[in-house]
Amino acid sequence: MRFIETKIDGLWVIEPERALDRRGSFARTFCKREFSDHGLVTDFVQHSVSQSTLKHTLRGLHFQKPPHQEVKLVSCIRGTIWDVAVDLRRDSPTYLRWVATMLSADNGLQFYIPEGFAHGFQSLSDDVAVSYMISVPYAEGSAAGIRYDEPAIGITWPARPSVISERDLNWPRLILENASTVQ
Repeated sequence: MRFIETKIDGLWVIEPERALDRRGSFARTFCKREFSDHGLVTDFVQHSVSQSTLKHTLRGLHFQKPPHQEVKLVSCIRGTIWDVAVDLRRDSPTYLRWVATMLSADNGLQFYIPEGFAHGFQSLSDDVAVSYMISVPYAEGSAAGIRYDEPAIGITWPARPSVISERDLNWPRLILENASTVQ
């Protein structure tokens, strides 16, 4: 596996190394030793899959509040998505900055999202399936979100959402204590 650092500390893109032959391919998608060598979480207690039927479906931006913050290892196992992580760590020099990467069944890339980040994605094809390895169990009372079009963050999504949940449309706007910290 190749671990690719992003412009935000703690956020990684992971590229499995595929062995190809006439049968197809084989790749390791997780290795406890290699993740540990990079200082990454290795204990994932929950594994979930989401499916989106229509192209440009948008899910997010989601996170869990303390003490149930979670690490996610995200991969697209069918179709293609544009995956986004937003730094919500108030003491971080990259607070409210975001990174996006394209994940697909074809490229096999994974997005490692540490605690303190919001996560969302937009499907770039019909019939998408996304796999999540998650470090803590879902805690309904800690589930939270930020609007996908929050101006203080300024994410440039690939397209206008074709489908988005009422819940995701109704997340509150951010209230910034010091708007000058946003760049």
